[in-house]
Order: sequence, then structure tokens, then C-alpha cells
Amino acid sequence: MLLTSINNPQDLKKCSLPELYALADEIRQFLVENLSKTGGHLAPNLGVVELTLALHYVFNSPVDKLIWDVGHQAYVHKILTGRREMFPTLRQYKGLCGFPKMCESPHDVWETGHSSTSLSAAMGMATARDLKKEKNHVVAIIGDGALTGGMALEAMNHIGHEGKNVIVVLNDNEMSIAPNVGALHNYLGKLRSATNYKRAKEELEHLLKSIPAVGGRLAHMAERFKDSMKYLLVSGILFEELGFTYIGPIDGHNMELMLDTLKTAKQTKGPVLIHAITKKGKGYAPAEADSVKWHGIGTYKIESGDTPKSAPMYTKVFADTMISLAEEDERIVAVTPAMPAGSGLIPFGERFPDRLFDVGIAEQHACTFAAGLATQGLKPVFAVYSTFLQRAYDQLIHDVARQKLNVIFAVDRAGLVGADGETHQGVYDIAFMRAIPNMVIMAPKDENELRHMMKTAVAYEDGPISFRYPRLSVRGVKIDDEMKTLPIGKAEIVREGRDVAILSFGHIFEIAEHAVEQLSREGIHPMLVNARFCKPLDAELLTRLAREGYDLITVEEGSEMGGFGSAVREFLAEAGYHHIRVKTIGVPDYFVEHGSVKEQRLEVGLTAEQIVACVRAFLPVSKGVVEA
Repeated sequence: MLLTSINNPQDLKKCSLPELYALADEIRQFLVENLSKTGGHLAPNLGVVELTLALHYVFNSPVDKLIWDVGHQAYVHKILTGRREMFPTLRQYKGLCGFPKMCESPHDVWETGHSSTSLSAAMGMATARDLKKEKNHVVAIIGDGALTGGMALEAMNHIGHEGKNVIVVLNDNEMSIAPNVGALHNYLGKLRSATNYKRAKEELEHLLKSIPAVGGRLAHMAERFKDSMKYLLVSGILFEELGFTYIGPIDGHNMELMLDTLKTAKQTKGPVLIHAITKKGKGYAPAEADSVKWHGIGTYKIESGDTPKSAPMYTKVFADTMISLAEEDERIVAVTPAMPAGSGLIPFGERFPDRLFDVGIAEQHACTFAAGLATQGLKPVFAVYSTFLQRAYDQLIHDVARQKLNVIFAVDRAGLVGADGETHQGVYDIAFMRAIPNMVIMAPKDENELRHMMKTAVAYEDGPISFRYPRLSVRGVKIDDEMKTLPIGKAEIVREGRDVAILSFGHIFEIAEHAVEQLSREGIHPMLVNARFCKPLDAELLTRLAREGYDLITVEEGSEMGGFGSAVREFLAEAGYHHIRVKTIGVPDYFVEHGSVKEQRLEVGLTAEQIVACVRAFLPVSKGVVEA
């Protein structure tokens, strides 16, 4: 096999063109076989095999900077840069990261897990290169879905204005995670069917050169003629007007064409955009047939593509409840930033096609768009992963909360997310939303309570409200026949107890419950509270606990810094209950890497055993009722 002889990009440069094609086939087989055991982002990587081979063949990484946008498609890059033998550990605890990672390899020059960042990074690296008077190339590889992100367009505007030597490879597979939407996507569609750009441009320039220079007026007319004809003949006019030399569209699976195009781009002064058309999932029939499902996949059987069946997820409960609520209230609409499948909203869109809005990879726009809907009396539900809500923070503050608009935030993938790791951990939403005036923050202990919180959110009329739920299977509790509204800011005492109270916020309640059961078997009986709300807190309950001398243990699958536990501490300090001890159990102040959720919880101490140890540590201290 050729692949076993490729341990770095220099080995690749020894290959002939037929060998490169054979290597592409081996890499696809390698990906399909290895990811069947570990899971991962299969379809995106199958689509960029030839493109990645060509990039490493033409450029000299890591001297030349290859910057991968999002990182979903960086597996082939990792294979070619000495990490092939690490793939059995892909996305496993302490194993190979599923995204570019600087500490893994000098070839990973940019870390990313969110889209649309590569062009800004490329502009930064190119500017630094020029300031240092270096001569390396800077290449950003971005998908057509990520190109719709506002940050990418801002960077293109800057790159074009400065005229930097930056090469952008637009990997156009007509997909992000879901099918792309929007005017820019439609524009790229026209380019795919347009005539060859380079030929048209060369023919036009040849025609103009044949006009004799017999005066300024004729020269001026010739330039006007060139500009007019450009709009008729040149397919990449948008990119040209932004200051880029546009090359394409070209077949991203044609190795010879890719090699020649990249070599041409290396010799071209100023910004260049190469428009490469690729097939997401190429070479593996199940992934080609359904690239949405196979964008990120768990383990599977290679021959059939079958995946193991799993219990229903919290996302499924959210999705089903959305339909039930929307059938009762025609004001309810759903907004998603390119995640209709991941957020479970495909059935909602089928049931209410005019009430689901997929705005593409544009979280900022999605948030303010939802605010605009709310001003007109609609009930927009912005379904967004916790990690992606971070991207709309200014809009959350300025356009929603400041105007006290009734936007509902359905925060999916809240808490630790497992194999996606650092860039996708949903552990900061509690802290960053808690600081915002007018915001209500809820989290259910189970799927039944999630339904009640959704009913509560729809009934709420006094500003923005959010509920967060995890990327986990549901607990399997009994579902109430009817949904009910919950009193805002009121916790639920699940078990009365003495001396110590465990206050759990959100789905981590299951672990707190296990801890209480273990303690009960030892004759220790702490109070167990399902907090339900982080903002507003249940002031009445906290005051009672403080006056009765309870020590408190707060538990949350969110950042300890600024989270639910911090809110409890602040309340007690402000109220003057300085004698009450509070132990916060949450996610410590560092980025938690990839692995299973169980392994991540064990690492950070979010376990029943840790809660039990904290309760025992509190018990020897004598208690007394102290008035504030």
C-alpha cells in the first residue's frame, strides 16, 4: 500500500500522478474503515481527499500555512502529516482530536471548531508574514456553507482591500452540515453552471489588446467595454469586485487540474480564490446518498451503513414538543442557523413549512432576525447549540434583552458534549446569559420537565427566556399527559433533609440523585433541590436554608466561574449570610478536551462520588440557626 509509506508531506511529493489517484482511493478506504470503529466526520473528509493531496503536493507545509475552516475536513490533512497511526484513538479520551490542534502537529497552524474563521486568520498570518519580510504562502480552505458567515465576508472585504497574497480555496459541495440556503448559495450555484472563467477573461483581454491605441477617448471606451463585457462573461464577478482573482469553477476531484490550478495560484499576485466543486461523502455510497446523516456519525457497519440504535435524545423531546405547542399557538416559529437536522426541526418544518427559518451559518443574524419577529407579536424559538450561541452574544444583549423582546432560546448541546471536545463544550451559556438583564434561565432535570419549561417559555410575555438541555439520551421518566407552566424562579424540593442541601441545576440532577441515594444507605439524609431556575433564583428557598443553617452544595454541568453556584454565593453574600458554606461542583476554569461525557465528568469531578465526599466533609461541623 502506498499510504503506509506516506509519513509526511515530503513523502507525498515523490508520488506520480497515477500514484496520487491510487493514494486517494487508499485514503478513502482508510477513513471508512477507521471511522466505522470510532465515529467522526466522515462525509466532509471523503469529499476533500484529492483537494488535500493537491494542497500538500504543491505547498510546503508548515512553512506555507494551510488553514482549515471549521476543521470537519482536516482528517486527510492529519493522515498526511504523520498522524495516520493515531486514528484508532480519534475523538477518544486523550487521543487524536477531531479538529486541528496545534499541540498535535506543527502542520496544524490554526485551531478551529466553529466556521467562518479561516479567512480572518489567513489575513492575520499574511500580514505578519509581510511585516517580517517572509515569503511563505498562506492558504485558507473554506466551505461554501461557512462562506455565508458574516465573519468570512468581513475578512474577504479586508483581504481584497489590502491586496494581500492570500489564496482561498472554496470547497463547494453545496452543503454545510445541512443543505445550504441563501442568496450567496444561489450565486455559487450559478457559477457551477457558468462558462470557464479563465478562458473568457483571456479571450476578452486578447480582444482589447487588438484595439489600436489611437487616443485617450478610445482607450477609455475600451476600458468601459471591458467592464461591461466582464459582467456578461466573467462568472466570478462578485469575488473579482472584492479584489480577488477568481479561478473556477473546477472539478475538485480532478487531481491534475487541481495541481495545475494551485501552481497557477502560487504565481498570481494578490488575493486568489479557487472555486473547487467536490462531492461530500465521495467514494462511500451511504455517505453520498445522505451526507447530512454522515456529516458526523457514530460507529457503523461498513457494508450496510447501519448504525446502532440508541434511546431517544433530549433533542427529540424538544422537537416533538415544538410541534405540539405550535399546533396550539400559531405565533410560534422556529429559527435555526444551518442546523435543522441537528436541532431536530426537520419534522417541524415538514408540518409547518412556513414557520421554520433556516438562515444558514449566521448566528448573529439569526438572533436579531428572531428579535425582529418578536417585535411583531410572534413567538420565535431560536434553536441553537450552546457553543454556537456564543457567536451571537452582542445580539443577545443589544437586540433582544435590551429591548426586552420575547425571544425563546432553546439551548441544545448544553453541558459537556463528549467527542467534539473543547470547541463544542456547552458549558458557558449559564455564565454569559446570567450577566444579561431581563434574561430568564431555566434547565430541566429530565425530559418531562423540559416539556413543562417549553410551555412556560411560550406563556412568558416579559422578555427573553431560555431553557438548556444536553446532548444525551433521556432518562425514561413518565411523561405527564398535559404540559403546565412553572412559576418563574421557583425551585422544587425533591427530598427534605437536614444539615446539608444539594442544589442541582439541570440534567445533572440524575447524578445528584444517585449521590443522595448512596448517602441514604449510609444513614445520611441531605436535602435535594431541583433548582429549575438560575435566573431568577428562588430567593425564598435560599433564605430559608440560610436561616436554618444549611450548608449548600451546588451542582451544574456548566462553568463554575459565573455559573449557578456563583449566583447562589452572590445571593448569600449580598443578603449577609456569610456563615453558610457553599461548595460549587461544576466545570473548572479550563477547556475540557474530547472524550466520552462519562470520562469528562470524571475528569472534572462531576460525579456522585464527588458529591458524596463533599457532603461528608460538611457533616462534622456543628449547626445552629443564625439570623441574617
